[in-house]
Amino acid sequence: MTTMTETSARFREFKMPDVGEGLTEAEILKWFVQPGDTVTDGQVVCEVETAKAAVELPIPFDGVVHELRFPEGTTVDVGQVIIAIDVAPGSGDAPAPAAEPAQEPVEAASQGDGDAPKGRTPVLVGYGVAETSTKRRPRKGASAAPEAAAVAAAVQAELNGHGAPAAAAAAPAVPAQGGAPDGGRPLAKPPVRKLAKDLGIDLATVVPTGKDGIITREDVHAAAAPAPVSPTVASPAAEPEAAAATAPQAAASSARETRIPVKGVRKAIAQAMVGSAFTAPHVTEFVTVDVTRTMKLVAELKEDKDMAGVRVNPLLIIAKALLVAIKRNPEVNAAWDEANQEIVQKHYVNLGIAAATPRGLIVPNIKDAHDKTLPQLAAALGELVTTARDGKTSPAAMAGGTVTITNVGVFGVDTGTPILNPGESAILAVGAIKLQPWVHKGKVKPRQVTTLALSFDHRLVDGELGSKVLADVAAILEQPKRLITWA
Repeated sequence: MTTMTETSARFREFKMPDVGEGLTEAEILKWFVQPGDTVTDGQVVCEVETAKAAVELPIPFDGVVHELRFPEGTTVDVGQVIIAIDVAPGSGDAPAPAAEPAQEPVEAASQGDGDAPKGRTPVLVGYGVAETSTKRRPRKGASAAPEAAAVAAAVQAELNGHGAPAAAAAAPAVPAQGGAPDGGRPLAKPPVRKLAKDLGIDLATVVPTGKDGIITREDVHAAAAPAPVSPTVASPAAEPEAAAATAPQAAASSARETRIPVKGVRKAIAQAMVGSAFTAPHVTEFVTVDVTRTMKLVAELKEDKDMAGVRVNPLLIIAKALLVAIKRNPEVNAAWDEANQEIVQKHYVNLGIAAATPRGLIVPNIKDAHDKTLPQLAAALGELVTTARDGKTSPAAMAGGTVTITNVGVFGVDTGTPILNPGESAILAVGAIKLQPWVHKGKVKPRQVTTLALSFDHRLVDGELGSKVLADVAAILEQPKRLITWA
């Protein structure tokens, strides 16, 4: 998909790309640039979150940022323009954004003058008349004066034409609490203007706190927040209307409830889990096993020079045990093809590891895990966890999984009944490893014990096969030497 277009010889637009496997939308998490900033080819301009991961987007050309089309937090469809770049700053052949208000008074357009420059007519949705990057510089008092005078004159003429006193006409030109300098257009960046429009806020009524009198996002949010009624601002006739307008906002910020939009990773999780739960007939089996020897093996491996530099923990041995069990029972590593009514057996294992991140649960997988040695598997696990915690997991890393492990034991939970990752046939849940009384060699002794739960798709995995896989994993964790004899 083409991700950039040309609006003229000077301005180029960058579209939201398809960042992974046919995804149709992405949320803009953060802008790293603002209008007026210089960018170079390959520079990251924003971070977006798809239904699978957070991704940084680089700009494919040089120039100066002219406009950000969407504010942070907006979900944008693939193919929509998200940023406009002035690739020839300083040239005079620009379309709509070329003219400065100081050079072209506002009333020229409002009087219907046929000689008015065409560049003043195009309007970007939600932002008003487009501006050039040069308007991002702090305005001098002299340059703003013609526009301010024109606006004041137009307002006065309009009011006088309806019989309003001249003194009343002059009042709007002095916004004691607004962001308009000397009655001119309030100073605010395009994303802030869009936010104000979405919230129904008139920028002329907003108190600016930014540098040089620029209205910030915080200023708009402050103006949108419910405020106590002041007798100097609202007349008795306007009070019912004002109360009706602020009622929805007050309800949304009630201390008894918080509403969180479902989007991004959370939306994808919800859709995937519903689809899996109501498509694949789940069966879950459990086994409680003595893993004392496995814990001793973990301690020994931490001292092994061949494992230096990699993280060794019980999950590593559990992952290896599951891979060996799959090798002994390959039919479990399969998928159900509903469209063709076929069982697709996989001759490779992309081992998924469920990871809890600030953005929600994701399941990246280790590609071709069945071919990796124990040190290689340990290194892959470490890299997977670190990348997930940093929010840098790519969509490709979460695609193509065949079986999954979810370690609920890290939360102190004994076990659970995990839902299959869509397109997979089995998922193994690992419970907390605890010191418990256990019958060992005919005597009750304190042993390290855990409970495993295996959920599988009963369309392609019957009870016997599922039981064999779970029993093999348990046997290896009880006697880790089987890793040598069975692998």
